[in-house]
Amino acid sequence: MATSLLPRTPAKTNYLNNRDILKQIHLSKNTYCSYTDPGADHQYDIILPSLAKINQRTVAEARRNRADRLKREGVVIDPKKIPNTDLVFRITCWEHIPMAAKKVSKNAAKKKKIEDIFELDLPEEDDPLAELIDIPVLDPKHVRLNFPPFYHYRIDENKTPYQVGKSHWIGDFETGEFSKDHGQVTRTLATMYMKLCERYATRSNWRGYTYNEEMRGQALLQLSQIGLQFDESKSQNPFAYYTAAITNSFTRILNLEKKNQNIRDDMLEQAGLNPSWTRQNAGKKNQNLSSAVTNIDVAEYNRDN
Repeated sequence: MATSLLPRTPAKTNYLNNRDILKQIHLSKNTYCSYTDPGADHQYDIILPSLAKINQRTVAEARRNRADRLKREGVVIDPKKIPNTDLVFRITCWEHIPMAAKKVSKNAAKKKKIEDIFELDLPEEDDPLAELIDIPVLDPKHVRLNFPPFYHYRIDENKTPYQVGKSHWIGDFETGEFSKDHGQVTRTLATMYMKLCERYATRSNWRGYTYNEEMRGQALLQLSQIGLQFDESKSQNPFAYYTAAITNSFTRILNLEKKNQNIRDDMLEQAGLNPSWTRQNAGKKNQNLSSAVTNIDVAEYNRDN
C-alpha cells in the first residue's frame, strides 16, 4: 500500500472559550449556595431582577434558553414542550445578606483620638472642638461579597413562585445561616486564571520587562478577587472581562515601577551619578527631536528668503 507523504495537519488545541469559563464560574458559585435539590435546582434558565418580572414573556425566554442548553448537550427538544414547573429563575436580591457594621469616618476617628489625648469627657454642647470634628456616621450597607447574591425560584401549576435555592447560605433555608467563606473556586477555574495570566504575559508589549513575574502575580491576585463578580445577566463574554482585569493589573505594576525608577534616577542625578539608560536615552531623544525641529525651521527660512 502506498503511504501518503503529505504532512498531517496538527490537531487544533482548545485554549479557552467563553462556554467553558461560564461553566466553571457557575460551578464555583454553586459551592457557596444551598438548594432544595442540588442536582436539579442549581441550573438556572434565566436571570431576572425581581419576582415581578416573571411573566409570559420571560417564561417563554426561559424555555428557549433551556432548549438551547439541552441542544448543546445533545438533546433536541421543542421549547413549547418544556413544562413551566421545570424552569428555574434566578432572582438577584440582598434580603438574606446581613448589614455591615457601621464604619467610623476619618474625622470621627480623629475626634476620638483627640479625646483620648486630652481626656475630654465633656458633652457635645460643652466640647469646644465639637463643631470642628463632629461628622455624622456613614449609612450602613450590606456585607461585601465575592459575587452578587441571589435566590432560585420555580413556579407551580398555578404559576406561583416558590424558593428552591439561596446563595451564600449553609444548611436548610429555615435553620441554616449566612456564610460567605465556605465555598471555593473550582480547580479548573483556578487553572484558567493561571493560564490567562501566563499567556497574556508572553505578549510582545509585556514580555520584555524584568518585573514580568510581578505583573503576573498581581493579575492572578486580581482575578482571584473579582473572578466570580462576572454578571451573566449582562454579558456572556467572561474572557473579555478577565482580559480587561489582567490589562489593568499589568498597567498598574508598570506605572508603579516607572514611578520608582524616576525617583531613583532623580536621586542619582542629584548625587552626580549617571541615571539609568532609560533616562539617558530619553534625554538623547529629546535632543535629537529639538535639533531636527531646528533644522526644519532653518530650511524653511532659507527657502522663503
